[in-house]
Amino acid sequence: MTVTKGLEGVVAASSSISSIIDGVLTYRGIHIDELAEHATFEEVVYLLWFGKLPTYAELEEFRQKLNAEMKIPAAIVDQLKSYPKDMNTMAALRSAVSSLALFDAEANDMSPEANVRKAIRLQAQLPVIVAAIARVRENQPLIEPKSDRSIAYNFLYMLKGEEPADIAVKALDKALVLHADHELNASTFAARVTVATLSDIYSGITSAIGTLKGPLHGGANEQVMAMLEEIGSIDRVESYIENALNNKQKIMGFGHRVYKNGDPRAKHLQRMSQELGKLTGNMKWYDMSVMIEKLVNSKKGLKPNVDFYSASVYTALDIPRDLFTPIFAMSRVSGWTAHILEQYEDNRLIRPRAEYVGPRNNQYKPIDQRS
Repeated sequence: MTVTKGLEGVVAASSSISSIIDGVLTYRGIHIDELAEHATFEEVVYLLWFGKLPTYAELEEFRQKLNAEMKIPAAIVDQLKSYPKDMNTMAALRSAVSSLALFDAEANDMSPEANVRKAIRLQAQLPVIVAAIARVRENQPLIEPKSDRSIAYNFLYMLKGEEPADIAVKALDKALVLHADHELNASTFAARVTVATLSDIYSGITSAIGTLKGPLHGGANEQVMAMLEEIGSIDRVESYIENALNNKQKIMGFGHRVYKNGDPRAKHLQRMSQELGKLTGNMKWYDMSVMIEKLVNSKKGLKPNVDFYSASVYTALDIPRDLFTPIFAMSRVSGWTAHILEQYEDNRLIRPRAEYVGPRNNQYKPIDQRS
């Protein structure tokens, strides 16, 4: 057996959902640039699940189904209220999603039709849970979503309790499109491994959220914002980055295992960060980010990934830093569920081998003979 650390370069599954070929990301064969510029998040979810872009009628029916499920059981709200106020938001989301299975009569119905219905519920309910986490810990009442609005609109509305600006909705919707799927990333692989045992879709999504919680996967944009806040001002950027590179510290938001010439998603969020900075009259975070990008690229040859500019986008939207990764989850659940549905269609238990490197030919010794 040949060991490949981190499974880098190992092809572990066949999929028709998304691809990264020669640095180009596509969803169902459509270039991410086209989707980022023209598609709504709801269209992208439909595309990922059903393999094609919806017609007007199909999209309207799909939106109605999503909006009808945009509520969570009262017991889940009570559960969130029982958590510590300084809760880890990803741990709270993971626990709440796991509990959703207890209130779904179809949780253990493994028919394709039931699994699609559960996927719709999960896609609709994650934004409600994330907004509820933020409201509950501030002792604020929960806000009911509007039945005729998009997921992006409703999330911002439920989070703040006020009508979001059009550009804020556009920015979040674009971010959701860009984060929706990314081939066989760590959390998607975890979800497929889980459901390959024929466990239920809630178990698969819970596994994925637990995987996304790790800072090497979903938490990078939080760490980017923490870095920007630590630097504080543009006049301190160069000395901070120089010092970090000299001390061989990792600059979060740069580089990607599967992209050698830059993450194609980053440019869309960079433009949105700039637009939001101009709109709010605060270009500080954007200007600092651009300067960091130039320094890291010139000194290390690294380019930003999707996490780098998403940090300043979410900050411009006045979203708390510890909600960045949960927002990633409420987007990526579209891809997770697409992969789970695909796994169920042609399932085989995922069970790799490990190279044993421990001692050989050891002998058992009675306890009185051990030193």
